[in-house]
Amino acid sequence: MGLSPLSPVINEESADFAYPQREAAFFYGLFLRGHSAEKLRQDIEIPPAILAKWDRDTSSLPELRALLERIVEYRRHVLAIFESLIGHDSHAGRLQ
Repeated sequence: MGLSPLSPVINEESADFAYPQREAAFFYGLFLRGHSAEKLRQDIEIPPAILAKWDRDTSSLPELRALLERIVEYRRHVLAIFESLIGHDSHAGRLQ
């Protein structure tokens, strides 16, 4: 069984998907430095126009669908962790 041309990309990307906490921590660091939480959320989320384009693209390249679905899932996970960090930060600020 041969490897598809996308196999190296998918394997390399899979390693990156293992640590959503790191990416969320990066965005949280930007938040702590004064960046807008709303702007950071927009940077983390995948815009609807991009999702629609990816959906169209996968109709001609169905082998990409699994990778793109994984990217979307990963970004949602990063956003959830980021929201958790911001929520924790606001609660800690009230306790002091």
